[in-house]
Amino acid sequence: MKQSNSSDAFLVNAYINGDESALGELIIRHKQRIYSFIYSKVFDRDVSEDIFQDTFIKVIRTLKRGAYNEEGKFLPWVMRIAHNLVIDHFRKNNRMPKFENNTDFNIFSVLSDNALNIEKQMIKGQVENDVRRLIQELPDDQKEVLMMRIYKDMSFKEISEQTGVSINTALGRMRYALINLRKVIDKHNIILTN
Repeated sequence: MKQSNSSDAFLVNAYINGDESALGELIIRHKQRIYSFIYSKVFDRDVSEDIFQDTFIKVIRTLKRGAYNEEGKFLPWVMRIAHNLVIDHFRKNNRMPKFENNTDFNIFSVLSDNALNIEKQMIKGQVENDVRRLIQELPDDQKEVLMMRIYKDMSFKEISEQTGVSINTALGRMRYALINLRKVIDKHNIILTN
């Protein structure tokens, strides 16, 4: 199949409107990147192929339902689906990812002293990055209160004193920050796994 210069958004729209070949073009365009990402997490060709196929089954179902709303961010959306399926794979098999064999391998690097295992660290890190990115989209006054409350563990009384606003204003800013975060999460169909 000859690859066109059409944007991902155009091809997604074409597929939604009945052009089956548009999806094929999207798969060809992004297969290497998505497959490589999956393989880098599971280190198994068969499992990678299964997760890749499951990723596009989920993509097709979402597009057919009319639930896709990424505004031209097709690849990051598909990568997030693949990422979630990789996590599901590890949960289902209840095991840690494989490690490459090399001379620097150290068994103590994979042993846990009741700390987070690799899967949980991966999930936690992704969620924290997503939340930080979303917080940056908030108005400054809401962002300031949220950062003080969540990341500095300050009381609303302390926030009030430091920002020079009433406790009620600080509470209101926190409330609006959470409402606005939820709107952004819903708008972009973001899944914050825990």
